Amino acid sequence: MAIGKEILTKIRSVQNTQKITKAMQMVSTSKMRKTQERMRLARPYAEKVRTVMSHLAQTETDHGIKLLEPHREVRRAGFILMTTDKGLCGGLNANVLKKFLAQVQEYQGQGIEVDVVCLGNKGLAACQSIGLNVIASAVNLGDTPKMELLLGPLTEIFQRYEKHKLDVIHLVYSGFVNTMRQEPRMEVLLPIGQNEIEEVNADSQYVWEYRYEPSPVTVLEYLVRRYLESVVYQALADNMASEQAARMVAMKAATDNAGNAIKELRLVYNKSRQAAITTELSEIVAGAAAV
Repeated sequence: MAIGKEILTKIRSVQNTQKITKAMQMVSTSKMRKTQERMRLARPYAEKVRTVMSHLAQTETDHGIKLLEPHREVRRAGFILMTTDKGLCGGLNANVLKKFLAQVQEYQGQGIEVDVVCLGNKGLAACQSIGLNVIASAVNLGDTPKMELLLGPLTEIFQRYEKHKLDVIHLVYSGFVNTMRQEPRMEVLLPIGQNEIEEVNADSQYVWEYRYEPSPVTVLEYLVRRYLESVVYQALADNMASEQAARMVAMKAATDNAGNAIKELRLVYNKSRQAAITTELSEIVAGAAAV
């Protein structure tokens, strides 16, 4: 019964793996609900900042704020790439990196150089492995997005845009659609689209002017940074919700596959055990007949 013992060892090993994947599935389910709630709560702040900033940007046309000035020609592009710190979340990171690398190759084909800010360990490792210029990074972000961990990398890439070292900045992340679907997204973070500003103000119900202290331009300059940071924070919250949803689905599939593997191994074990019993009975009968 040496073969039977080997099969039993495999069954126990798969059962232990199944317990781990089941536990990870339950943990991801709990975390996903929290990240969804955090993602929902972050939206009102971002929308209000965007509304006030857009109103000021249209009323104060001579503001001189470099973050609101579009560049005529794209000579160098920047990317804020969001991935996860851990694996075991299906094809989430692979889909984001595929979309990101396609745009990078398009820029490189046009002779445009690329700088990358990586938020997440998987994206950082991928960029370093193919030799992209990573100007800043933030890893080990945890399960709760913290703005203080993002300020350093964001300040670096925004300053490069202000100094005309970058002409466009893309934001790449996994957008949360629902529990079963997460899609890779790429948005132009800078320059801020004029049509987007006009659309916000067209929907606004307020037509009067406000009085700002110390000055409208100072408030606008502050709000532009807060707006950009809120967009990145919202994208990071989406990315973390997508991570937990993808991990929950992947761990559920792994748990189900482990169950199917256990059934197949038990069937093989029962067949081998029955064959061994049949062989022993045949030997006993043959021995009795010989006597």
